[in-house]
Amino acid sequence: MQDLPEDDDVQDQDSSPIQPEPEPEPDQPQSTKLSEGDYIHVGAYPFMMDVLRKQGDQAVLFADKILKVTGSEKMKSRVLIATDFAIYIFDMETNSLKRRIALAAVDKICMSELIDHFFVVVVPTEYDLLLVSTRKNQIITAFVEATIKASDYELEIVSSNRFEYNPAADLVKELEFEEVEGGVKTRISRK
Repeated sequence: MQDLPEDDDVQDQDSSPIQPEPEPEPDQPQSTKLSEGDYIHVGAYPFMMDVLRKQGDQAVLFADKILKVTGSEKMKSRVLIATDFAIYIFDMETNSLKRRIALAAVDKICMSELIDHFFVVVVPTEYDLLLVSTRKNQIITAFVEATIKASDYELEIVSSNRFEYNPAADLVKELEFEEVEGGVKTRISRK
């Protein structure tokens, strides 16, 4: 787990393209502690740290690049950050927050029974989020642990090779997973 630094601990940088922080001197403390689940070193991105601090998040449980599947089935490169209170989706090309989902709003996570990289975050009050990551199990574990700590509620995990999701408020799609020679075939169809 990575504790978020105080405002004074993050260096101000201009709005030039994202550049990681230089490595600290051996005798100097780091402004943030790396956690096993922080694969992008969130502390190196001031625009992300500003958002997390403004929202009151205390710890980063997971952070990595993922693919987000849009309602029109296009794949967009994004950064997913799971904190002690919320899920964030950032666009690194524009240095912007695309979506914040409070963990309390997540109803369940759906994933196939097969070995693939797809999973859906079901958010009944908004619209669902279809994501692709090679670290799917680690992300889901972070969501479950954060939900338990925040509310004593265990997030439901549904494993099925066919389920529905809502990529938009008025759109229902079905995901179907099938084992084929050499891997898993994933079909997305409109209901």
